[in-house]
Amino acid sequence: MNLVHSPSHSLQLPKFTSHFQNTPKFYPPKRVTTSNLETIGSNIFSNSTALIPIKAASEGVDTAVVVVEEEEPKLKKIQVFEGHPAPFGATVRDGGVNFAIFSADAVSATLCLISLTDLPENRVTEQIFLDPLTNKTGDVWHVLLKGDFKDMLYGYKFDGNFSPEAGLYYDPSKIVLDPYAKSVISRGEFGVLGHDDNRWPQMACMIPTAENKFDWEGDSPLKHPQRDLIIYEMHVRGFTQHESSRTEFPGTYLGVVEKLDHLKELGVNCIELMPCHEFNELEYYSYNSVLGDYKVNFWGYSTVNYFSPMTRYSSAGTRNCGRDAINEFKLLVREAHKRGIEVFMDVVFNHTAEGNEKGPILSFRGVDNSIYYMLAPKGEFYNYSGCGNTFNCNHPIVRQFILDCLRYWVTEMHVDGFRFDLASIMTRSSSLWDAVNVFGSPIEGDLLTTGTPLSSPPLIDMMSNDPILRDVKLIAEAWDAGGLYQVGMFPHWCIWSEWNGKYRDIVRQFIKGTDGFSGAFAECLCGSPNLYQEGGRKPWNSINFVCAHDGFTLADLVTYNKKHNLANGEDNNDGENHNNSWNCGQEGEFASISVKKLRKRQMRNFFLCLMVSQGVPMIYMGDEYGHTKGGNNNTYCHDNYVTFYTQPLLRCSYPQSKVTVDYVHYLSTTMQINYFRWDKKEESSSDFFRFCRLVTKFRLECESLGLNDFPTAERLQWHGHDPGTPDWSETSRFVAFTLIDSVKGEIYIAFNASHLAVTITLPERPGYRWEPLVDSGKPAPFDFLSSDIPERDLAIKQYSHFLEANLYPMLSYTSIILVLSPNDNA
Repeated sequence: MNLVHSPSHSLQLPKFTSHFQNTPKFYPPKRVTTSNLETIGSNIFSNSTALIPIKAASEGVDTAVVVVEEEEPKLKKIQVFEGHPAPFGATVRDGGVNFAIFSADAVSATLCLISLTDLPENRVTEQIFLDPLTNKTGDVWHVLLKGDFKDMLYGYKFDGNFSPEAGLYYDPSKIVLDPYAKSVISRGEFGVLGHDDNRWPQMACMIPTAENKFDWEGDSPLKHPQRDLIIYEMHVRGFTQHESSRTEFPGTYLGVVEKLDHLKELGVNCIELMPCHEFNELEYYSYNSVLGDYKVNFWGYSTVNYFSPMTRYSSAGTRNCGRDAINEFKLLVREAHKRGIEVFMDVVFNHTAEGNEKGPILSFRGVDNSIYYMLAPKGEFYNYSGCGNTFNCNHPIVRQFILDCLRYWVTEMHVDGFRFDLASIMTRSSSLWDAVNVFGSPIEGDLLTTGTPLSSPPLIDMMSNDPILRDVKLIAEAWDAGGLYQVGMFPHWCIWSEWNGKYRDIVRQFIKGTDGFSGAFAECLCGSPNLYQEGGRKPWNSINFVCAHDGFTLADLVTYNKKHNLANGEDNNDGENHNNSWNCGQEGEFASISVKKLRKRQMRNFFLCLMVSQGVPMIYMGDEYGHTKGGNNNTYCHDNYVTFYTQPLLRCSYPQSKVTVDYVHYLSTTMQINYFRWDKKEESSSDFFRFCRLVTKFRLECESLGLNDFPTAERLQWHGHDPGTPDWSETSRFVAFTLIDSVKGEIYIAFNASHLAVTITLPERPGYRWEPLVDSGKPAPFDFLSSDIPERDLAIKQYSHFLEANLYPMLSYTSIILVLSPNDNA
């Protein structure tokens, strides 16, 4: 998540308006002893109330106490036991379900059981009071229940001090989610308001059962070498929601499964899913006067629960209490693995949906606010995330929570890796940081304050050395909203990779023809050894990207000089102002034929650069066919069609008054900015997809384009307009190199980012000849001379007189690949 793109809404989140209206009152307990520890009182009638103050029993001791008040008795047997303090969450064990949750400062805890029918009516079906003498071990509350929990959910109430200045937000009127819940249930349909148009209807947690099994069909981790990955950043809903996808279940995990073959065709072997943890897409729900509709949280960077897959991304929704949604996510992973595609998750452990002090009490805040969030001495929320709060990642309880969560997604959901949003927050010291708390003994000169960057952060240390997590891919977005920028310097233990933001910026600058970037561009082509080599890392620790969800798409990068975010309803004040983009001479979609041709060349140049660079390339969803968002570089809030307005400047002369007037004429076009357009991908004009597919295939075929170490002079040689004479001057806009390849023999790659055409001299290779393969200056299909082009031999012959003289002409703003072939005429 790019910091400057964090929307202004993050400073004040919506008020949590949903309360349980008919929550039972507490009565003085009446002692009722039952020989079999059965407790009575649960029913599903709308006006039912049941209170069970429990002093839970150890096995074989009859001490259960029950008080029941009900209008229409319908008994359900539930046995209540003391329970176990570990593991956290709701766990099937000992013939029942054990509930355990950490809360250090709460003075009382109540387990609330809620039926599916009572949940939308804001009612608790049954409450179980946890006795601090028998249902609490240390700071962990726990209880074991045995009974029939079909169509039952759960949550907690915690009582204690409500003192924001002390960092405490205990409110016994709130039902809060278990941070360890494996599924969260509320609304079943994406974008649909709850009862009485409530944006935040009551949520509850799934109670696990022993019967919920999934057939993995022998699935096991693919474990692709990271150097071989082609990553595809994808939004689950956006990938198939458009009607042109023609999927049976659009906008869902199953919809993605239906379109996995597209990714296989493109050459992708890894998908990076934008946030799929449970979030509330109605969090930012507000009227947008610009469009006359409502804004939503489309991207999902505002987590409600980290263990639960987003239920409204499943075709099942809340069916079966969310268990079917879990299985649909598993199905996506299994089917991706069958096609040789790994699955990464974009995870947001830097902040949650609870925001600052004006935000709702949903889970962490009501369970133990002072533990889970980074707080100042008077209870204020540190905001290193730019979204209202900061997760207290290096607190012992929180870092254990994060490890437990990641292990769950690897072991239970078979996820192959993680990309950590604003990962630099995970390197900051926690609230109440002190060396004794973290290391067990004081450190001389330890004057760290909350949020101080740590050279060896405990959380990153634990993750990097964890026997499960060190075996999957870990990728850091190595910056945060507090100004901490760690690209090339993220604590890594030789395990972590990084989103290489410097690669993005340098490549954009060079390709658009900015002076002074030829040397830096060459470093990018080599996997950024200037960033990663000294620290012991490899080229594949660099995740190379030109575009991502945050910022311009590839098509918009060559179409707009400025952001056009008016549709967001924030007066174009949101989003990044420095995009390093170039519109190729005219702003917007309406441009001359020559400008449009240049834009296509530039798109090819960017994609080719991505695929011939050492490191791991990442493609943003839709860039493979030229998806446009109309110049909007911050589309976090759109799940709809948007009308864009372009502003061409027109000049009118009035002879009568001898006056010439310049005025802006608005032209409009309507498009769906966040949905993948399958119809556009299929159009004959979408020749860019063919180019991307073939270049990706070429990369996968070349042994030398995914090296395990940085290239040396034995393999790579730099060139300029003449062989062996590279130009690294400030005014140079030309970079070329040859690369020894065990499969292709040798390849020649060149980039001419100048506005001038040039004829280059190729390196002499006696007995061999250079044969053109890629030329971004040629129209399709001659931009990539694949073997299936009928006119391929003729196209090559047209350049034979240049090639025979060891020359090759390059247009302005073009890139080429030549391959070395035996010269049969030699």
